Amino acid sequence: MNQFTRLFEPLQVGPMLVPNRICETTNTIGAGRSAGLPDAPFVDHHLAKARGGTGWIGNETWLLDEPLPPEAGDEFFPGVGAMRFPLYMLPGFVEEVAKFVEALHDAGSVGVFQLTHLNFTMAASPVPAAEPYDWVPHQLDDGEIERLINTYVLAAGQFQAAGADGIELHCAHESTPHTFLSPALNHRDDRWGGDPGRRVRFVTEIVSRVRERTGDAMALGIRINGQEFREGGYTLFEMREMITLITEQVSLDFVNVDVGHSWGAPSYVQPSYDEHARYRDVGRAIRADVAPVPVLFSGRVNDPVVAENLLASGICDLVGMTRAGIADPEFPTKARQGRLGEIRRCIGCNRCIAESMDTTAPQMFRKPVCSVNPQVGHEGEWAMTFRPARTPKRVVVVGAGAAGLEVARVAAMRGHEVVVLERSNSLGGQLSIAARAPGRDSFEDFIQFEQNQMDLLGVDVRLGSDASVESVLALAPDAVACATGSVPRQPNTPGVESAHVLQGWDVLAGRSQVGERVAVVSQEDHFETPNIAYYLAEAGKDVTIFHKWLGIGSQIDRYSIGAIMSRLAANKVKIVTGMRLATVEEESVVMTSAFTGDERRFEGFDSVVLVYGSVPDTSLHQALAQEGSVRRMFLVGSAWVPRRLAEATQHGAKVGMEV
Repeated sequence: MNQFTRLFEPLQVGPMLVPNRICETTNTIGAGRSAGLPDAPFVDHHLAKARGGTGWIGNETWLLDEPLPPEAGDEFFPGVGAMRFPLYMLPGFVEEVAKFVEALHDAGSVGVFQLTHLNFTMAASPVPAAEPYDWVPHQLDDGEIERLINTYVLAAGQFQAAGADGIELHCAHESTPHTFLSPALNHRDDRWGGDPGRRVRFVTEIVSRVRERTGDAMALGIRINGQEFREGGYTLFEMREMITLITEQVSLDFVNVDVGHSWGAPSYVQPSYDEHARYRDVGRAIRADVAPVPVLFSGRVNDPVVAENLLASGICDLVGMTRAGIADPEFPTKARQGRLGEIRRCIGCNRCIAESMDTTAPQMFRKPVCSVNPQVGHEGEWAMTFRPARTPKRVVVVGAGAAGLEVARVAAMRGHEVVVLERSNSLGGQLSIAARAPGRDSFEDFIQFEQNQMDLLGVDVRLGSDASVESVLALAPDAVACATGSVPRQPNTPGVESAHVLQGWDVLAGRSQVGERVAVVSQEDHFETPNIAYYLAEAGKDVTIFHKWLGIGSQIDRYSIGAIMSRLAANKVKIVTGMRLATVEEESVVMTSAFTGDERRFEGFDSVVLVYGSVPDTSLHQALAQEGSVRRMFLVGSAWVPRRLAEATQHGAKVGMEV
């Protein structure tokens, strides 16, 4: 019996028949459009989801043109842009979008296009819109507002000419319409601001004029933020009042709702620390207010079972599962066929959105990234280059961490005979350690996926096998992939050999006994430090973090930083910045100021936990290379260079393709 009685039902949304309830909500993952048009990487990425069974493809946001004065330059910041030339007026725009829409239709999906003014240059009031950035915008006047509204109308006409199934007006998270809806951002006292009735005017004017232009030929909806969770922002009750006013004044075919803002807790792109569909009651409330208009709800829904429950319990009519489709574009088909164990689930690490929104890499070097799916950003390359092996070989993979498992998976998919040697009694490597931190248990989903793949592909996994040159050579390999990982970096600091000085990995793994008063000494800037501190604090320890520079977590994306920092604050974790370890004493640490070089002693610690990153473990690879009888050898993942999960899976998959 099919357990998904609602998820795969079609739904009429205005004139648009959506084949099922699974939606790729609009997300700026940066899959392509290098010249402003749907190019091959863009089409490959989003079409993969359509072919995998996602019914609603929202693709990526389409920025509209701003009424910049002639002498002002275009302005671009992470994730946003204010430009005067409209993408929708590019030569060939209608034709190229039409090809994309036709491809979506051939795959059985509908194409919905989001129109967006998303910038820090001009807004309802001169108030910074996104809290991670302090850019103060220009306050729009009546003439500029009129020109802005007209851009929505012109763009909608172009998408209608291209055969789009629907248009979504972005009225949430820091978009220009959101700055009008939010009492925290709209301080006007004219007809565009003040009470809720005036704050919704900008949105209702846009909807009314777009509807006048397009009629009923396309579905027309808006994306809203159900609750801001920011100082001075609107509550759910206030949004319910505003959405009721909007739907009473203009005709909408759907409402897309999420929750949160771009920084803090919660973010509207909720990471693994938040439970699945945490703010589902917001969807239920908005649905009650706008009925019979269909409601699309999103907010960390990566499991089809959870999605089915949301639909069955009346939370929403459509479910946003964007990151689920990034992690596994084929998850809808697998769910429909009852192959739930084969789904590669999103682990909620937010690397995808972080890479597209906060990266400083030049555009030419940017590609979408997923920690668990190495094909993301390389869909076209995989389609062209993935081939069965001409001559099946015997491949030995040493290490069953993320990199090694991806070598094994891809090599086995290509027809090679693969043996995996793992010294511990379980799969996962460093990922298993990371999964022990509070809020990171979802990382085990990827380990389970790889375990299932090993079983399905017939990979010979040998746990408890401490590989040596002799044991590897005894398997007569044609190729060896050394995915032996890395080991914690040990500083050359007086006192670090003391019994009460511990490595963070050992603490998470449960291999070390930790005292009640703990100094966490950090020289890394991603999640490792806060996760270890959170783990200790949840265990009831009194934790103080000493960090080498301005603050912990500087490399954590803006959508995740608030989640972990709020948890540290709730557990009263103390953070001392600009301090580097000079000496460890019996119950104290001596730190050196990173700014002045002055020393300072901090008393009262039972344990000192080091979080210094790691160094590659290349000993086996070096020994095999010196022995010289293996024809092809690869050094993979952290054994090559310690980075993050995405780099490990990508490297492993490429070796699996190469071997």
